[in-house]
Amino acid sequence: MSPPKPKLAKPKPVAKPAPPADSCPSDNALLAWNFQRNKKHVVPGIPTKARKLAKEYGAVYVGPDSEAVYLTFDEGYENGNTPAILDTLKKKGVKATFFVTRAFVKEAPKLVRRMVAEGHVVGNHSATHPSMPKLAYNEASFDSQLKRTADAYKQVTGKKIAPLFRPPMGEYSARTLCMTKDLGYTTVFWSFAHGDYDEKNQPPVATTLTRILDGSHPGAIFLLHGMSSSDTQALGAAIDGLRKQGYGFGVLEAPSIAR
Repeated sequence: MSPPKPKLAKPKPVAKPAPPADSCPSDNALLAWNFQRNKKHVVPGIPTKARKLAKEYGAVYVGPDSEAVYLTFDEGYENGNTPAILDTLKKKGVKATFFVTRAFVKEAPKLVRRMVAEGHVVGNHSATHPSMPKLAYNEASFDSQLKRTADAYKQVTGKKIAPLFRPPMGEYSARTLCMTKDLGYTTVFWSFAHGDYDEKNQPPVATTLTRILDGSHPGAIFLLHGMSSSDTQALGAAIDGLRKQGYGFGVLEAPSIAR
């Protein structure tokens, strides 16, 4: 007589993640901001889903004034170029928007105070530059990325940081756009970017200048990096060239870009 077969336990169903206990959607599929480049000086196209989410949550990638362009600089860390950028902007009479991390504020408080004193807008670029969708189900961690930077900024300037947020690496989701909006921030993407973010592999200055002038269009939001030596050296000629194309320069202040 053969021994009885052992009873196998039924596999337990895999528990689904609990829905978030807030008003934001559970859709946290990671998306990377992108746009369709052109040299026709018209507003680039963006994917249908990106357009829908931007409209729903008030994110922007083009400025409100069609006769202006908008210079924005992401400041993750300081490697010696920001003073020259500020010098050029002051010489040319142009205001810009700087998106700073907490590390940059802590490392270069004098530069942050100079940005404020010279009339630039300073927005939030997170505390440690993470992919925000990876934090979207931990509300405390998500919120702290913006709060810690805002607190550091207030500590060194005595002022509130502008309620503008530039998502690190351009990574976002429906949920993070909603959470950012609920924190009182406008998410700011861009309609121009180029390969300027590798400190050790900078494009030639002439290439950077050509890219900027070829990529201009009404209301363009230019994403540049404060650590980029190429952007820094091309900036003065780029401003002159954009003016010759007929553009003025705007700054991204939250009330002016509200949809």
